[in-house]
Amino acid sequence: MTPPPRKKTPRKAPPRTPRVFTIPAGLPFVDVLAAGIAERWGTDPAALASVTVMVPTRRARRSLAEAFLRQSGGKPLLLPRMIALGDLDEDEILFAGGFEAGGTGPGDEILGVEPALSGLKRQLLLTRLVMAGPGGHSPDQAAHLGLELARLLDQVHTERLTFDGLEGLVPDAFAEHWQRTLKFLKVLTEQWPAVLAEEGALDAAERRNRLFDAQARAWTADQFPGPPADPVIAAGSTGSIPATADLLAVIAGLPQGAVVLPGLDLEATPEAWTALEASHPQFGMAQLLARLGVERGDVGPWDAPGAPAGPSASARLINAALTPAGFDAPAVNAKETKAALKGIARIESPGPREEAAVVALVMRRALEDKEKTAALVTPDRGLARRVAAELARWGIEVDDSAGLPLAQTPPGAFLRLTARMAADGLAPVALLAALKHPLAAAGMKAGAFRDRVRTLEVELLRGPRPAPGLKGLRLALKTKKKLPKKTQTDLKALLKDLEAVIAPLAGMMAGKPVPFSDLLRAHVTLAEALAAGDEADGPTRLWAGDAGEAAAGFVGELLNAGGILDAVTGADYPALLETLMAGIQVRPRYGRHPRLHIWGLLEARMQQADVMILGGLNDGTWPPEAKPSPWMSRPMLKDFGLPPPERRGGQTAHDFAQAFAAPRVVLTRATRVDGTPQVASPWLLRLDNLLERLGLKKGDENPFAAAEPWLAWAEALDRPAESRQVTEPRPAPPGPARPRKLSVTRIETWVRDPYAIYAREILGLKPLDPLDAEPGPMERGIIVHEALDRFQKAHPGDLPDDALRRLLEIGRGVFDENLAHPGVEAFWWPRFERVARWYVDYERRRRRAGFSTQATEVMGAMTLNGAAGPFQLTARADRIDFRADIGLAVIDYKTGAAPSTRQVEAGFSPQLPLEAAIAAQGGFEGIDAGPVAQLVYLELPGGREPGREKVLDLDVTEAADGAVAGLTKWVREFDDPKTPYLSSPRVMFLEHYGDYDHLARVKEWRGGGEGGP
Repeated sequence: MTPPPRKKTPRKAPPRTPRVFTIPAGLPFVDVLAAGIAERWGTDPAALASVTVMVPTRRARRSLAEAFLRQSGGKPLLLPRMIALGDLDEDEILFAGGFEAGGTGPGDEILGVEPALSGLKRQLLLTRLVMAGPGGHSPDQAAHLGLELARLLDQVHTERLTFDGLEGLVPDAFAEHWQRTLKFLKVLTEQWPAVLAEEGALDAAERRNRLFDAQARAWTADQFPGPPADPVIAAGSTGSIPATADLLAVIAGLPQGAVVLPGLDLEATPEAWTALEASHPQFGMAQLLARLGVERGDVGPWDAPGAPAGPSASARLINAALTPAGFDAPAVNAKETKAALKGIARIESPGPREEAAVVALVMRRALEDKEKTAALVTPDRGLARRVAAELARWGIEVDDSAGLPLAQTPPGAFLRLTARMAADGLAPVALLAALKHPLAAAGMKAGAFRDRVRTLEVELLRGPRPAPGLKGLRLALKTKKKLPKKTQTDLKALLKDLEAVIAPLAGMMAGKPVPFSDLLRAHVTLAEALAAGDEADGPTRLWAGDAGEAAAGFVGELLNAGGILDAVTGADYPALLETLMAGIQVRPRYGRHPRLHIWGLLEARMQQADVMILGGLNDGTWPPEAKPSPWMSRPMLKDFGLPPPERRGGQTAHDFAQAFAAPRVVLTRATRVDGTPQVASPWLLRLDNLLERLGLKKGDENPFAAAEPWLAWAEALDRPAESRQVTEPRPAPPGPARPRKLSVTRIETWVRDPYAIYAREILGLKPLDPLDAEPGPMERGIIVHEALDRFQKAHPGDLPDDALRRLLEIGRGVFDENLAHPGVEAFWWPRFERVARWYVDYERRRRRAGFSTQATEVMGAMTLNGAAGPFQLTARADRIDFRADIGLAVIDYKTGAAPSTRQVEAGFSPQLPLEAAIAAQGGFEGIDAGPVAQLVYLELPGGREPGREKVLDLDVTEAADGAVAGLTKWVREFDDPKTPYLSSPRVMFLEHYGDYDHLARVKEWRGGGEGGP
């Protein structure tokens, strides 16, 4: 069990009334704070150096330092001692580990406070406990639950609670889910305290509480060091953390102590003030004042030269709008409100992309004034990233206070992709994702390595997936016997290089579970080796820059703590690594624009830009959705003492009100996100309601309408200077470039889609197979054709009694030759077995009927007379049979659907009639000229109906003569250099999408709907 909290040392009553001030909303907080400090204690370096200022975050400390420099006009200045109380983010409270060097508190050694567990090590320790418990969680699931447990620990310590009352929270009337949750939380009550004791450490939030308590005791004790004689000011904190509030109470009672609150509303009526709810922006302030024992009327303005004593007109407007329902709002001056509205613009965009473009344009325009600054304030990380990307079009890199997730930086992504590549057995998608990463070079020049990777992709990875690992890639390479020798040599060299890099980690991942730290070391070795270039080694390239340093720090910390975890499998490693990486942010240290910023809500509380852009103002984003706790229901939260989820909404409401009160504000939102209509932030709706009551808004009009057409300007950025209608392509190459030889299978394409012949035969463009494709018609056809061809050649006469067994043996041999694509066997062997049974029965009947096979897979040709000279037609007939009383029969195997008789007669599928014409002239090797009596399609799908003979019901001679005549006419027509190769003039199905339709831009000129190229 968690030890009970230590008894607090009784504090002496403050010697006088606490000194609490506020800087009204609408004023630049840090500038007014700095001016007030300089006014009180002078600009003498020694005087300022004796002042201690406590602010919430490191960024606030940096902003305050900049404010002092602005006060001095850039002259050298000894600054006050500035201490960051802690860093707060949207999800959890993190503390940096006590006061930093130069602070006023006693050192850790004197206090005897154990160190705090690092966030990553604590997550790993909790992950191990979760994995050891019931539930059978995978390592990544356990790591996620470990992070959630860490957040719960922080909440409990932050509110100064213990887990003693946990067991009584779930009465029998509650759902069984909560009973199971309580059992799960025994990890924290029964096992976690022992883990902390073994580590000799504390949770970060508990350590913060103890440090704050120790500092408070030191400042209120009679013995050394006692209350400081020099000024101590706590500024910018709202005291939402009880330990912070207690420290603020001590500071307010010091002889020269002062607490400066941001934007306390001194004009709200007493009735409304006492009725504040958790979602109200002033709720946290009211709680803090009660904790400090200070009446709101006793709080005075923080005097500073030139600073007004009251809030701005826009601050009064938002405070009035957010007055609790049922209570009178403070009187709002209509004239003053109209003046405030001139400094506020509200822009509603149709979607997130347009909103980001508008925000970026507003920020870009601010730079036209050399002294002006602009900042986007938003909790929407997606919007922040989009705005940063939009600003990049002008070469502007903006400072985003939240940073970028490590997983989205080049080094982080490279680590994720290489882990997935090894775990997936070098599957095509995972392999190419890693090898095409900019950091990948494998010791070669980047260009040469990219060329080899592209060759690997085209020759081995396109189409059905090869067998796993490097062995599968080598087997796939062996089947590519027609590759040029140089290509084969280059691919062998690349596979050899990759084996040296990948084999150690791939071998570990393919075996039994191994310790996580061993996998991580092997993974780092792989990543560094793959990242090596021709001029710099792998570590130099991989760990360079801010992102590289963050990745190196993450890996180093993980290596130090990775021994905590038990053995994991290779399949679990990538997801576990990504989960552990999820909380790491990369914040560039320099190189960003000095006058443009993207701030989180806490950063904006103490800073102000000339143009404040409040973005993402939709309900559920700002304020955030009040998500229920995964560990406790609302009644359980109340009984346990944890705050309701709405309290976070109140904190964000306060930050919104602070930013809204600035002199120049732009409010933005997207009316739709992913096609779903969005509801505006309730704060905007409350503003609209107030303005309607004041008569400043009528109906649906926007009283904050911007004078500038921002949306139109943003749309114009990407609008071309002029538009032109896309028309059907009509390429007409010169006669010598036009093909003089085509196969019968290409003739159908030529008839239906001449543009495809132009692209393939004249431009030499060949379509690429998709990655990781399921076995398609080509693979099915190759296997079936090859197996039946071998069977026919092996048994030209009567079939043996065990014909089925022999066909299956032949088929097995063909499948074994194609095992470089293991999906082929999985998909098609059961189908082939059904085809084989049907085919043997069919052959017995056909041979009893007097047919004999003359040739299979036989080549043939004939020459046509074109206007530009001879045109050669080639063919490869699947099979040609003969029966003495009728003559020849041309047979074509189809593993898919065969053309209909009508399509053949119309000339859209002329393959068999043209083959009949070649056979009639004796154009096939080894077959004498003679009449053709049958055109037969053998459909062999291998499904419920495994096979079907389809004899075309037509006059073969007439069909053959017609096909030759039609082709001759077609050849002569295209021999004319003026005849264009049109795109799909006779397409069979309008929704059919050909291999070259994207090049022909069919969907643009045909008007076939969205999604065109």
